[in-house]
Amino acid sequence: MPGLTRMKKIVLLLASHFVVLVLGFGLGVYLLPILTAPMTPSAAIVAAVAGSSDFRGTFRRDLQGSDLLHWGEGEVSVGKRAIALMGKVAPGPDYKLYLVPEFVENEAQFLKLKSQSVRVGDIKTFENFVVPVPEGVDPAKYTTVLVWCETFSEFISAAKYR
Repeated sequence: MPGLTRMKKIVLLLASHFVVLVLGFGLGVYLLPILTAPMTPSAAIVAAVAGSSDFRGTFRRDLQGSDLLHWGEGEVSVGKRAIALMGKVAPGPDYKLYLVPEFVENEAQFLKLKSQSVRVGDIKTFENFVVPVPEGVDPAKYTTVLVWCETFSEFISAAKYR
């Protein structure tokens, strides 16, 4: 019997270390982007970009593809030179901003249109952001701005602006 008790201790020890390892990895994936995020643009900077924008839309938490960990909320301003958010997106890694030809609200819908969409740039802050629109990209040719986690192919939020 003493051997069985020792075996149980080893299995329990390995299981507990594995659980801690998985939790630590998960927390690291979630917290690292928050810890390494640059300064959030001020409300004045976002308002200046919004003032020169041609279109507006709203990120909402109640979209089909949004959930507790993947969401956005606030007003999005879309112009020829920049796209700005006065609001928040859920923290996460490797966020990309896309312009999409039609409104989508989940992963499956976006993946069908991803080849017709254009990646505008990286989102590095989670409260307010300003992303420059690359030369040659015309936001008037699209209808929707979308936040996408490239690493995990995860829908975050979308807003129809035209």
